[in-house]
Amino acid sequence: MESLFDRIQSLCEEKGIRPGRLCNELGISRSLMTDLKMGRKKTVNAETAQKIAGFFGVSVGYLLGQETDELLEQVDVAFYGEYKELDEEDKETVRDMVRLMRERRAANQRN
Repeated sequence: MESLFDRIQSLCEEKGIRPGRLCNELGISRSLMTDLKMGRKKTVNAETAQKIAGFFGVSVGYLLGQETDELLEQVDVAFYGEYKELDEEDKETVRDMVRLMRERRAANQRN
């Protein structure tokens, strides 16, 4: 099972930022990321979870590993007819576009 830090790290990599920058942008302690990475903490409070999830445009449940990325699974199903003909690289491109649109929507909601 993926840890909270691993999930945050993965989301940061997708967005092309480091966890420290995430902390700076959200006003949360860098030591929190260190504690998560080292296993001294396993979770964060509800407010912090909401900030992080909102930043990445994912649900708190997804951030905490309680649900899959349902939106991307829905994309796979919605485009099944034509989508199944795509190679894996093209499928990932479609998923990346969905992630980008979701991040843009989350950024607009923050502003």
